[in-house]
Amino acid sequence: MNPVFKNPQLLETALTHRSYLNENRSVKEHNERLEYLGDAVIELAVSAFLYHTYSDKPEGDLTAIRSALVRTETLASVSKTLDFGKTLRMSKGEIASGGRENVALLANTFEAVIGALYLDQGYEKVVSFLQDNLYPKVEEIVAKNLYKDFKSTLQEMVQSNGKTTPEYEVVSQIGPDHDKLFTVGVKIDGQLIAQGTGKSKQIAQQQAAASALEKLART
Repeated sequence: MNPVFKNPQLLETALTHRSYLNENRSVKEHNERLEYLGDAVIELAVSAFLYHTYSDKPEGDLTAIRSALVRTETLASVSKTLDFGKTLRMSKGEIASGGRENVALLANTFEAVIGALYLDQGYEKVVSFLQDNLYPKVEEIVAKNLYKDFKSTLQEMVQSNGKTTPEYEVVSQIGPDHDKLFTVGVKIDGQLIAQGTGKSKQIAQQQAAASALEKLART
């Protein structure tokens, strides 16, 4: 369920992509500052949730579970379920290029909404919202060991089936040098299996491997 804002302007800003300002000069603010704030709030809230929920797991496992829970694809899936993509304000060009389905934009929008909700109603409201919309995904992540070293797990799986070692290649990189977002594809026997995104090539590779594992588990 979408949160109800006391200050609707905060939500409007959270749902405003940078490109929208190019065609609407009267709008002065996009959602990147809220995205920055939301990212930090989510990390704190998820860290605390995992700390209390999995008291038997060491720091390394908690860090890996958190990474799996807040990865781009996971946040994007929640954002899509909440229809943030449909209400995100962006330029006509961005819409035409598939912006409403863009995984990175959906994940960024989710972070921006969380940042806005934190400013609007505080940390406890954010925690309540995440409990309803994000935390339920952690059970599957833990049950299926989806937080392990995804690249190593994928390699072991494909090699045990007689296939070649997975290959990773950068599909795209966008943004300035200090804030790049990488998209990496993973191929098995020359066939593109899945893609992943992240703020480094290593993270994007792990996300691609995780997506490949999820896809192969369904086949």
